[in-house]
Amino acid sequence: MSTITVGISDLNVAKGDDVLVTYALGSCVGICLYDKVNKVAGLSHIMLPNSKSFSGAPQPYKFADTAIIQLVQKMQRMGALPNRLQAKIAGGAQMFAAKGNTSLANIGERNVQAVKEELMRLRIPIIAEDTGKNYGRTLFFSASDGIMRIKSVNRGEFSW
Repeated sequence: MSTITVGISDLNVAKGDDVLVTYALGSCVGICLYDKVNKVAGLSHIMLPNSKSFSGAPQPYKFADTAIIQLVQKMQRMGALPNRLQAKIAGGAQMFAAKGNTSLANIGERNVQAVKEELMRLRIPIIAEDTGKNYGRTLFFSASDGIMRIKSVNRGEFSW
């Protein structure tokens, strides 16, 4: 078994006994995708909801609208079938008390909404979710069984 770390604005896939892990999910969202027949797991750590408001050549793994499709394609190369994928998501917290309705004030909520819209567009059902609230999370995702485990300093550990 090896642990594969997925950084911020990053994604990766795993098979066998490997475990994907991402740290520091505050307003960011971790998207776990799983093909339970072929036991292919994928994890994306998105930072922002939409790439369309950024000019130039943005990093595609940073945004919900571009990272999720990239993750699906990478999983397909490892044998996953898109019509078998199921999703588990976590993060999207409001980490700081914000004054006014700035775009940063609700970035976690906007990230969660963008992730849900993209998964719906791709017809990937969300079967578990731990989003919102006001605390950070570390996410572990097992390729052998598709279990998502969340650790939080103030909330302990739980899994789906």
